[in-house]
Amino acid sequence: MKSDIEVAREYAMSPIAEIAAKLDIPADALHPYGRHIAKIDAGFLAGLRGRPEGKLILVTAISPTPAGEGKTTTTVGLGDGLTHIGKRTAICLREPSLGPCFGMKGGATGGGRSQVAPMQEINLHFTGDFHAITAAHNLLAAMLDNHIHWGNALGIDVRRVVWRRALDMNDRSLRDIVIGLGGPGNGVPRETGFDITVASEVMAAFCLSETILELEAKLSLMVVAYTGAKAPVTAGDLKAAGAMSALLLQALQPNLVQTLDGTPALIHGGPFANIAHGCNSIAATRAALRLADYVVTEAGFGADLGAEKFFDIKCRQSGLRPAAAVVVATVRALKMNGGAAKSALRGEDFAALEAGLANLRRHVENVKKFGVDVVVSINHFDSDTPAELDRVLRFARETCGVPTVVNEAWARGGEGAAELAETVAALADRSALAFAPLYPDDMTLVEKTRTIAREIYHARDIVFEPSVGKRFEDLQAAGYGRLPICVAKTQYSFSSDPALLGAPSGHDAEVREIQLRAGAGFVVVFMGEITAMPGLPRVPAAENIRVVNGQIEGLF
Repeated sequence: MKSDIEVAREYAMSPIAEIAAKLDIPADALHPYGRHIAKIDAGFLAGLRGRPEGKLILVTAISPTPAGEGKTTTTVGLGDGLTHIGKRTAICLREPSLGPCFGMKGGATGGGRSQVAPMQEINLHFTGDFHAITAAHNLLAAMLDNHIHWGNALGIDVRRVVWRRALDMNDRSLRDIVIGLGGPGNGVPRETGFDITVASEVMAAFCLSETILELEAKLSLMVVAYTGAKAPVTAGDLKAAGAMSALLLQALQPNLVQTLDGTPALIHGGPFANIAHGCNSIAATRAALRLADYVVTEAGFGADLGAEKFFDIKCRQSGLRPAAAVVVATVRALKMNGGAAKSALRGEDFAALEAGLANLRRHVENVKKFGVDVVVSINHFDSDTPAELDRVLRFARETCGVPTVVNEAWARGGEGAAELAETVAALADRSALAFAPLYPDDMTLVEKTRTIAREIYHARDIVFEPSVGKRFEDLQAAGYGRLPICVAKTQYSFSSDPALLGAPSGHDAEVREIQLRAGAGFVVVFMGEITAMPGLPRVPAAENIRVVNGQIEGLF
């Protein structure tokens, strides 16, 4: 079987100006990065404001497993399927992080015939957006420590510095470090650490801004430390937001690429969904909606994480209203959620499949709670038996009560997703737009967290230590109570225990820590053991990536 990168190289890509013309983007509104990548000019996008917008379709999935669900493959395939049936379509995706690219995933551009291209450029440095975000984040860290070094006029308590540094790489050794060693000339010694760039508040604010002025305003609100009197110190207080914006000016312009079938794709921003809000940028989504009749986007991981945050954070801040949603499932992943081992997935196992179907039902129910109509897409694998596929189809249609389609985009591109496209377009066209977030703005932070835990995770309740309760109270009293909640937890389970698969109910959701993201506009609630700086696995994907005859091999 050919690898994804080998499949991608078999296709002749069109010049990026030809892809742009499909959305009526003129050549002089492009900033090309070679022949097949371009940024779309901010001035051109500003001129689109006020245009009628197309229909927004969200792709989410069941709880992820090592077997893979193919959510990005389905997102790309659905976009190509809509193009195949004659719809003016654009796709919006996140940019891949180098951390998982060299760690477990090896790439994040779809697979088989359902890919965005050029695959290796997108998966590696692309247009440098992540480097710019990393630089802006670390500029603020440098200016903070420099302020302390030169007299600390703001009265920052060095024990209460909360701004860490960032790096777009999995490196567990940098989670907790000491800086400022070596004498007075090297700054003030203190403990700190690194988070991965995709968990950075700068990344989150970047993806939740449409213009550079909006972004600068968000950057200025970021709390970096507290004074001895526990008053917050912000990036605005340090006069850092302007320079940070300068580093991000070009990066904020969305990136345009193409699928193997020639559908325009805007790939921009990339916050993690198990730590941050897990959606591509508002700038790219708004641009696509003003240029296309149908826009297909995805949110990271399952409907308990990425989709919930898409609805409760991204849609709340932007005013976006999804017309329909797709929940991606596979026979393989359902069997793993039902207790089957990865090594046993090729054989028929109806006991595991039956147990795993509860996970699909839970995710469908979660999306429906936001007033959004759902289609289930079964991402087809060669190992799926007709009987297994039939069981999932009947369960989704009869028990979940939603339209369900077997998607073959991986093998056949847009043609293989034509039925899915017809089904989704019909649903989106008759959408009554009954969308509403899960909770109101004026609910307290504690009750918002409790609502997510009970309604989305089916937990009995949230539990936390008195110190965490005090943090809830302090943030509420400080005026942050209207912010939405961004839960950071394992992606593998509805609970905070990654080993608790399927559709558990009645568990306690343990709140371990709370972090304010005043600039991004949400409060992060950490549940269970989750880290903002992942480590590499025992056998990282990087071991198999190399250059052979001038071509990069090993990305998949």
